[in-house]
Amino acid sequence: MKTYSVVPNKDAAGWYVKIENVAPTDLYDNKEIAVEKAEELARKNKPSKLFIHDKHHEVEDEKSFK
Repeated sequence: MKTYSVVPNKDAAGWYVKIENVAPTDLYDNKEIAVEKAEELARKNKPSKLFIHDKHHEVEDEKSFK
């Protein structure tokens, strides 16, 4: 199962979409857009999980795609 994450950059001015907790793939200015893109990737690569972090790097939401 692949895992995806939406995490803030160092100063929470941007949001990364990460795959398998390795190097970030894309940086977005808006968290909502980053979440949409991560959900799209997770849906295309089922089964997968998506972890959405807040600006303090704590998981605020988790979604599964089967």
